[in-house]
Amino acid sequence: MNITITPSLQYMGTESTKYTLNCVHCGRQYRHHEMACTNDNGLLRSRYASRHLHMHDLPGMGRFLDWLPVSAPMHTCSGPLTYKSTSLARELGLTNLYIGFNGYWPERGAHIQTCSFKELEAYPTMQLMHESGNHKLVLASAGNTARAFAHAAVGTDIDVYIVVPESGMSKIWLPEEPTDNIHFISMAGTCDYADAIQMAGKIAALPGMTSEGGARNVARRDGMGTVMLDAAVTIGRMPDHYFQAIGSGTGGIAAWEASLRLKADSRFGKILPRLHLVQNLPFAPMLHAWQHDRREIIEDIDMPGAKKLIDRMYADVLSNRHPPYSIPGGVYDALIDTNGTMYGISTHEAQQAKALFERSEGIDIVAPAAVGVAGLVKAVEEDALNRDDLILLNITGGGVERLKEDFTLHHLQPEFKLDSPDIDIELLLR
Repeated sequence: MNITITPSLQYMGTESTKYTLNCVHCGRQYRHHEMACTNDNGLLRSRYASRHLHMHDLPGMGRFLDWLPVSAPMHTCSGPLTYKSTSLARELGLTNLYIGFNGYWPERGAHIQTCSFKELEAYPTMQLMHESGNHKLVLASAGNTARAFAHAAVGTDIDVYIVVPESGMSKIWLPEEPTDNIHFISMAGTCDYADAIQMAGKIAALPGMTSEGGARNVARRDGMGTVMLDAAVTIGRMPDHYFQAIGSGTGGIAAWEASLRLKADSRFGKILPRLHLVQNLPFAPMLHAWQHDRREIIEDIDMPGAKKLIDRMYADVLSNRHPPYSIPGGVYDALIDTNGTMYGISTHEAQQAKALFERSEGIDIVAPAAVGVAGLVKAVEEDALNRDDLILLNITGGGVERLKEDFTLHHLQPEFKLDSPDIDIELLLR
């Protein structure tokens, strides 16, 4: 397949002509800074002027600049890596298994220094903030997203305020010295990710602050979508199946949206990859709703005693009590459109899958990625796919142990520790 390589170092156009934002449900068009449709609360999706994917001669995810909602290149070598598996494929009896490795593995050409594919969200978001003239960004995270955004913010002119539950602070490290524009606020005691989201919302409402937007942020979704773009370019077509562990499910939505663009391009196939989305038991609200053919998540049924369930998870960063499942353009619609399915994975299954992957592929992976591997193992055991199907497994994070060989990790401490999201944060930040 012939893919045009554009040697220019910058997109030759303006943000306003490069893409529009359109509601996925009613089609209404919005300005670039909007996050939701006022008609139906649907997700807004970026529609790019370039229908065909033109590759740029830039490092990392910059190769996909035409389908990212920014005007100028990002200063990073981070990007997705796709390679064909031999050892894990042999263990599972698969002939066309491809790995999307999103972590640190320089011998393979993977240079995500926070070892999480959340870095693919962070850099486009920071670039979009810079181009929009916003200089105070607010977000909540269970751990990995916080690390990615802090890394992307180092040395920039943007102050980043990141709210993290106390349980996630152990995941907050950087491969370089942090700069003073990075501000961490931890939610202590019994507070969880949902409380962190509530507090981040209060901070974002203060004058001069800008909410990062979560799943509604097209820069995040299109950044994560480069995993699918890289796979299609590497393989020559879209995969038949896509596997990923999810917490909010935004990565699954991103893979679907990228596939829609590839389908419209017409050079990468006409059949959308089937989404196989994996939740970590016992906290799996989307899985429970999906298994009961419901678009809506019912709190008392799908996540009773949520905090206790989250405490029992193997990968608690995969917990989200308010995922974008039901909204137009959300996880439910992505599963329906791709004839997708979901899996629930126990701690034991994830631990076994982690050991299998690391033994087979020769690189360490993080707990959420292990949940995704376990989903693939379960699909194989349940004959949910053909052994010769083309499969893409998104390893959403890995290489932490490998990174330690090259870098000194700097663990960050919070500026404030809060016991409740009801605290008057405006007085605290003065």
